[in-house]
Amino acid sequence: MITVLGIGNVLLSDEGLGVRAVEEFSKKYEYPEEVKVIDGGTLGIDLLYYLDGTKKLLIVDAILGERSPGSFYKIENEKVRKYFKSKVSMHELGIQEVLALLDILEKPIEEIVVIGLQPKSLDISTELTPEIAQKIPLLVEEIANQLRSWGIHLKERVS
Repeated sequence: MITVLGIGNVLLSDEGLGVRAVEEFSKKYEYPEEVKVIDGGTLGIDLLYYLDGTKKLLIVDAILGERSPGSFYKIENEKVRKYFKSKVSMHELGIQEVLALLDILEKPIEEIVVIGLQPKSLDISTELTPEIAQKIPLLVEEIANQLRSWGIHLKERVS
């Protein structure tokens, strides 16, 4: 099982970019049953249920780094755990715990990739900033590219 997980709080502007990106991905592409696409929002520890059986996990999230707003990030495998250990928001702390629990339960995820963008604003708003909104198609294609690299065949939906 491969899981694509969009996380973030859609009430805090660009913090919700991961959720928005997986929504757009699902609108653009058809994918096989072995791929689950989940709006994880701010579920935190409750994600344990949804990730059970996942062998490869792609997380899409706002990433607070040192770059300019809209900059793309990709973090893989062991660096993912280090990344989440340094974060303090509710959903990210929950993911760190979920990954640790999956290991303890002997259901570890074999491969983890996080992709995302540097947010511009985390102010209260249900809208992405224009700088981030214009980059959502980039994230959608990065989701597709990662799935293809894992051997998944995608088909564009006909509107």
